Amino acid sequence: DTLRDLAWLPGWRVCLATPTWLDGGQCALSSREALRGVLAKVSALGYEVRAALEYEVRVSDGEGNPLSRPISYSFVEVARFHEFLARLRPALEGLGVEISAVHTEPGGGLLEMNLAARPGLRAADDAAFVKLGVKGVASAMGLRASFLAKTLPTEEGSSGHVHLSLWSDGANAFALTDPAGELPPTLGSAVAGILDHLPAASLLLNPTINSYKRLVPGWFTPVNVSWGVENRSCALRAIRSASPERCRVECRRPGADANPYLAIAGLVAAAADGVRREAEPPKPVSGDASERPELPPLPGSLEGALAAFEADEGFRRSLGEEFCDYFATSRRWELRAWRRGVSDWERERYERAV
Repeated sequence: DTLRDLAWLPGWRVCLATPTWLDGGQCALSSREALRGVLAKVSALGYEVRAALEYEVRVSDGEGNPLSRPISYSFVEVARFHEFLARLRPALEGLGVEISAVHTEPGGGLLEMNLAARPGLRAADDAAFVKLGVKGVASAMGLRASFLAKTLPTEEGSSGHVHLSLWSDGANAFALTDPAGELPPTLGSAVAGILDHLPAASLLLNPTINSYKRLVPGWFTPVNVSWGVENRSCALRAIRSASPERCRVECRRPGADANPYLAIAGLVAAAADGVRREAEPPKPVSGDASERPELPPLPGSLEGALAAFEADEGFRRSLGEEFCDYFATSRRWELRAWRRGVSDWERERYERAV
């Protein structure tokens, strides 16, 4: 039921598969199966997950020149993507994906795409298909599309924000419609759980060396454990709406380089832990959260995120110890590969100076 046509490769189709071991046993190392396991635990609590991702992708021509200038929400600049979007839309429709909006961001060639909200596993499937479709269509047109978290030090990076809500008996348990009202208990507990485990979850939300180049003050990226109502400087943003079904939390920590299955799994596992414990959130942050030195910092490197992940036993149990051991090993290998490499920056900075 996941078999889809690839519009940019006529005659080709793609489907999602569930891996098993040769003896028929479940493969717990699969990121999609890790998410499925977390969703089952949330279902046992009486909730269903709805999620949506928004991706910022850099698109350039074959010579590496960005398709647009670094101007946010510009009709003139987004029109420069017309041909690309005209080809991308039917490709994504063929993959069963709905994009609710697109606009430019303050980075050269930086385009944001908002995916429609879907049930948890479907939301991650859609995000995986979007990455496949965007890169495939771009390549077929002689363009380049990159989901690298940070491309240029002087421009905004590429995020992969996750929007999340929990539903019970057809109603949104995160409904936050009264501007002066208190948080619904489920929403408050979910926020508390995510904040408690956010340092450990950073390994899933920001899984590469490059991820942490994006996470610096001054670029609307969260650097501490913080939440607020409609506060975009926080790691977690509670979103009000007059429509109960549109109320949700947005985690602004993930980069576009995150695996969507693991990004959703990490946040849902943390939220479920808070709901299970009926945890109480701290007071919401007003103003620029990055200017609040008293707030606990989030990991600023892959090493720091790995240490937080290994120290949070409860979070690892909620994801599955077998998967977590495997994933932590993969991140240690990533660090090992980075330490063995020598960059152009190092050569240019030190070769003549030392």
